[in-house]
Amino acid sequence: MRSTRPSEQALFHLLLINEVLVHTKSEPLKYKKIMNSPPPNSKNLEDIFDSSVNLEETHFNEGFRDGFNDGLAPGKQEGREVGLKLGFEIGEELGFYRGCIDMWNAAILMDSHGRFSSRVQKNIKQMEELIEKYPILNPENENVQEMMDGLRLKFRAISASLSMKLEYDGYPKSSEVNRMEF
Repeated sequence: MRSTRPSEQALFHLLLINEVLVHTKSEPLKYKKIMNSPPPNSKNLEDIFDSSVNLEETHFNEGFRDGFNDGLAPGKQEGREVGLKLGFEIGEELGFYRGCIDMWNAAILMDSHGRFSSRVQKNIKQMEELIEKYPILNPENENVQEMMDGLRLKFRAISASLSMKLEYDGYPKSSEVNRMEF
């Protein structure tokens, strides 16, 4: 036999109909309020499932925050170490080029036979200007890599013009560039 006891949903609808019939048309706001409110003693279904639907996203965001916070201090330390290492390497290379320029300029001053052509002297002067323009105190300059590449190219051109096999040891040779692994 079927139960004659009405469900909560049915009771809610009966109360709603009763409210509509009892009140006059001058209270439409109350009617809208009742129609839009959830049934008594029931939970909003959206609130129930929101936490389980967004569970993966919640865990992902929580893990990201934890990982970010845990990696912040070691990341700064590692960045500082890498920056010091690269800064030292660049300074060493610039010093090597500066030393070569100083030696070439000294040789030009003592050259009585004209072994240094005007073209080579011009290239040495241009390389000296490139070194002087290199932004040692402004590491955020976007042209730093292009300037260093220009210095390396100018150095190779001068070395070739002087028929010298002179290379900076800290920079990979052109034959080794293709074999580099990261």
